[in-house]
Amino acid sequence: MSMKGKETMSEQKERIVVGKLGSTYGIRGWLKVFSYTDNPESIFEYSPWFIDQKGEWIEFKVESWKRHNQGMVVKLSGLDVREDAQLLTNLEIAIDPAVLPELSEDEFYWRELFGMQVVTTQGYDLGQVTDMLETGSNDVLVVKANLKDAFGQKERLIPFLEEQVIIKVDREAQRIEVDWDPAF
Repeated sequence: MSMKGKETMSEQKERIVVGKLGSTYGIRGWLKVFSYTDNPESIFEYSPWFIDQKGEWIEFKVESWKRHNQGMVVKLSGLDVREDAQLLTNLEIAIDPAVLPELSEDEFYWRELFGMQVVTTQGYDLGQVTDMLETGSNDVLVVKANLKDAFGQKERLIPFLEEQVIIKVDREAQRIEVDWDPAF
């Protein structure tokens, strides 16, 4: 088996959760949808959807969707009765990363930053990105410090301010260079 083949298999296992199915709506197999995407309706632009049923990703196509009250409802192909749809209540909706639009050199999906090493412009290793926070004014990197951090830090919150704090994000090297005081 060539390396290329193996790569695609692992890519297929990586799924991005973009929302969750809610309770059934009506008797014809419709379900409420909770979208985690920036623009809630863009969840319907991604296809197919994968629903995690007992640890296995099952593929579904969106047949139709509509706004309903403050939310949205969806009709997945193959689900035509309420009883079948009920089995999917509260399950997560995931997509294949390959269906996401390609980003330009200086744009990132948050998930790409997880696990990257964060290093100051002076070369001090601050640790690894474990999470991102949305604060309203700007996004914040949550960086888990190394065990033997010279400044005794366990975690650092570093504002994701490009050019001011974030100097360079290097996808290849999996590192983020920051202009940041390690004492913070």
